[in-house]
Amino acid sequence: MTLKHEEVCFIGGEWVRPQLNEMLDDINPATGEVFARSAFGGAEDIARAVDRANWTMKEREWLGMDPLERGRTLGRLAQLLRDHRDELAEVMVEENGMPVNFAQWLEIPMAADVFDYFASLIPVTGGRTLPFSLPGPQGEYLLMTLKEPIGVAGVITPWNFPLLMPSWKVAPALAAGCSVVLKPAPETPLTALALADLSQQAGIPPGVINVVPGGDEAGRALVRHPQVPKIAFTGQTESGIEVMTQAAPFLKRITLELGGKSPQIVFDDVDSDEVVSGALFGVYLYSGQVCQAGSRVLVQDTIYAPFVKKLTERVKGLTLGSGKDFSTDVGPIISLSQQKRILSYIEQGRKEGAVLMTGGKALDRPGFFVEPTVFSDVKPSMSIAQEEIFGPVLSVIPFHDEEKALEMANGTRYGLAAGIWTRDVKRAMRMTRRVKAGTVWLNTYQILSPTAPFGGYKQSGIGRELGPDALEAYLETKTVIVDGNEKSLSFF
Repeated sequence: MTLKHEEVCFIGGEWVRPQLNEMLDDINPATGEVFARSAFGGAEDIARAVDRANWTMKEREWLGMDPLERGRTLGRLAQLLRDHRDELAEVMVEENGMPVNFAQWLEIPMAADVFDYFASLIPVTGGRTLPFSLPGPQGEYLLMTLKEPIGVAGVITPWNFPLLMPSWKVAPALAAGCSVVLKPAPETPLTALALADLSQQAGIPPGVINVVPGGDEAGRALVRHPQVPKIAFTGQTESGIEVMTQAAPFLKRITLELGGKSPQIVFDDVDSDEVVSGALFGVYLYSGQVCQAGSRVLVQDTIYAPFVKKLTERVKGLTLGSGKDFSTDVGPIISLSQQKRILSYIEQGRKEGAVLMTGGKALDRPGFFVEPTVFSDVKPSMSIAQEEIFGPVLSVIPFHDEEKALEMANGTRYGLAAGIWTRDVKRAMRMTRRVKAGTVWLNTYQILSPTAPFGGYKQSGIGRELGPDALEAYLETKTVIVDGNEKSLSFF
């Protein structure tokens, strides 16, 4: 059995060719070579998928299923993800260069846990009874709310976490009773199609999950479709602004998980060895191609020089290589264009006066590799300290006291995440209150849970994914007021 479905879309439970029969080469970023061909859907394919998803909603085959059975079905999908871990990891490693150990031990199990978590919420998702208040004598009234699915959810996901990002959106949508049209990134369509395959095996009815690989045309068609009231998007901030603009005429419900330039604030009371290890995981996980990557390390000036030296030596020891190798610490960059973009930022950092401590070059070998890079003496105004690079580039910046650290930490347009490294509990709480970020890690970084809402402040996004907050984004609230009086209230 294979989970690699090439040159097709998944619409209404069937594997179908795109209407215009357009195809896209899938390139392995570790080799630069084409390893598969995938469907490249357009507006017509999105329309077909939305029609089928709407029909499924009206037929209520999924929504009308017993809540416990819906939960068991999502649980079966979670287990199938675990059962097919090795096959899924193989697809992901080929599609985006993700190190195989990360795919097998983090991405796939975390995606499975997300489906399990939202499956557990289905039987307890409902309305509430509330106290009723009316001017004058109080009569007998019952006030309650009902929770109903918003409708078809349009889901647009990036290439960096090709299974986890769809799970963050598809799982709560299905738990709410919605149908889904998923448009994965053109770089990673096969992982999304593998998810569709397993959903069918789990017993999710045809048309509840639809997958249309494609590019900007398909994405815009999904955002603009009048029968898609909900859009969930993860990607660059600039793309999120376009999604908002395109969705605005329809007043669609949107959640946006966008860019970041997250700080890790290191105080002088820490164990430097422990913090260096945590900080490296914070920025170089998956080659820095992570929206919440802690790519700005702010270090108190009293320990700045030895910390930079220790950090640089550790970075020099990281293993750069193919995602298929279990010893790889840092894998390839997703594409040639992204590799060039990262290298241009490195050059800009040099021009602006930052000191290159290590890395900074592409490897002279097939594939798209950039050495893990460290800059010191970075000023907060520099491009490498302000703009999301989305690659293995770390800026180390000195600070003197808490106020200066906060000023620099909050001094970008982003507010996705932050890390605070200190042994002082009171300081940790002060900093946590004042840093502008949707997630704050204390003495750790990159640790996530399906139960913990995730999202950003400022231009890092709108709304939250994961946790109970995520489910609300796919539900409408209906208020019901019942008059239980012997004689109804009358003004006329």
